[in-house]
Amino acid sequence: MKQLLQDFLNLFFPDCCYSCQGILLAREKSICTSCRANLPFTHIHKLNPEQNPVCQKFFGKIPIRFGLAFLKFTKSGKVQRMLHQIKYQNQPELAQILGEWYSSELQSTSLQSAFDVIIPVPLHPKKLKIRGYNQSEYFGRGLVKYLSSIFEPSALVRTTATATQTKKSRLERWENVARVFEVAKPELVRNKHILLIDDVITTGSTLEACGQALLEAEALSVSVAAIAMA
Repeated sequence: MKQLLQDFLNLFFPDCCYSCQGILLAREKSICTSCRANLPFTHIHKLNPEQNPVCQKFFGKIPIRFGLAFLKFTKSGKVQRMLHQIKYQNQPELAQILGEWYSSELQSTSLQSAFDVIIPVPLHPKKLKIRGYNQSEYFGRGLVKYLSSIFEPSALVRTTATATQTKKSRLERWENVARVFEVAKPELVRNKHILLIDDVITTGSTLEACGQALLEAEALSVSVAAIAMA
């Protein structure tokens, strides 16, 4: 009876793909099979640090052990539309689904057991209250599914509310976030391999500032991961 009611509702209010806006089939979840197969995957977890474009963003700034990004971000592309849905259209569950997909891909690699703790880039409490959720935290909850790691969303906090990073230069982005992050629970990061996660990597300024705070709290190493990289 429950399934019949759901099928009836789907006739009038069908679920649509977050990427192409097409109607999802019965067993499809959030993203249709066609869009999922044609997402712009980076596969950069297969590259060594010298070739890895995520690691290259941090050369000469902070030491990054591994650099990961699931998808390639292009302006007006599928990934940008999905990120917009996640951040501004109250669809954080999509970030969790993408995290689970990436976790499944990493499960068969040496990275499956490379991280002790997964920590999302935190939002300031004021922004969290307005948005209602931290999209990076949802991505982390998905990412931890198939990795031998502990998820600790409260280990790192943002102590200062900052202006949006959009349209800022590399230097302005760094100045905007420098010294605004603090390790709230040093015992969770000390002598641990940390995977720090964000929704999208552009200049890397926010991740750099977070990574610096983690290293000062005696983290053994810091790696970074994101849903997408520009």
